[in-house]
Amino acid sequence: MTLTVIPVPAHGAEDVLVGSDGAVWTGTEDGSIWRIEPDAQVVRRVARTGGRPLGLEWLPDGALLVCDAHRGLLRVEVSTGAVEELLREVEGRPMVFCNNAAVAADGGIWFSDSSTRYSIERWKDDFLQNTRTGRLLHRAPDGTVRVVLDGLAFANGVALAADESWVVVAETGARTLVRHWLRGPRAGSREQLVEGLTGYPDNIALGSDGLVWVSLASPVDPVVARLQAAPMFVRRLATKIPERLQPAPKQTVRAQAFDGEGRLVHDVDVTTSEFHMVTGVREHQGRLWLGSLHEGAVAVLDGVGSGYS
Repeated sequence: MTLTVIPVPAHGAEDVLVGSDGAVWTGTEDGSIWRIEPDAQVVRRVARTGGRPLGLEWLPDGALLVCDAHRGLLRVEVSTGAVEELLREVEGRPMVFCNNAAVAADGGIWFSDSSTRYSIERWKDDFLQNTRTGRLLHRAPDGTVRVVLDGLAFANGVALAADESWVVVAETGARTLVRHWLRGPRAGSREQLVEGLTGYPDNIALGSDGLVWVSLASPVDPVVARLQAAPMFVRRLATKIPERLQPAPKQTVRAQAFDGEGRLVHDVDVTTSEFHMVTGVREHQGRLWLGSLHEGAVAVLDGVGSGYS
């Protein structure tokens, strides 16, 4: 396996998205949206959201959907950089932490709001306190919005089945993938597609191989597990200690892929000092593209289609 790190001109390239022409897109903490040319030799800014872009997806008309942690759902015209706000409020209240999405063929958007209490700047507060205020929502093509699932433990990545029969959302705090059925005899029901992940899932995406790829930002931390089960006053105290003493993501590059039955198909685990905390993942034609909340770069792993356990 060969890991190639591609620097971008700003920090926190949290998600990655591959275009039909092979270009790769990412957003950084300064609000920029970047296009990385297919040869990876040129990286250029195409837009500024004025917020903090996280999850990226393509809309049916070729525009870019951006989940902005500060501004909600945005539409970005990639040819001009024009930014349009699609959704900022849900049920009369501003979203606190819009995170990731999947887009249906009709333009419907399935997206996550990680917390109704804490913003991205205080993600550790929500994660350690285990508030379970995360939500999976749906914005219909006519603009109608509904809450599909709530009570989620830090709702994060979202993926839609190729036939759009189900949607799945990652619960970072609970280390699960929760599936909501959209069609068929189980329509409207909820189940655990995967439980007991070996790390904390972040963004997820349906690959060109038809599998649900899951970025694992960090392995399981026993201290975090104990804190999440402790009384609330202990959890709150833990978030007030100095940052250097708080639990921190481990130095790791890991992603897994699951089929529609929840079976593990690939487990990619790379030891490197060049890249860590994988928060975005895209499998595209045998290559695995990776984003990171903590890196000023994206990375790519070659050979996904062969030799991966």
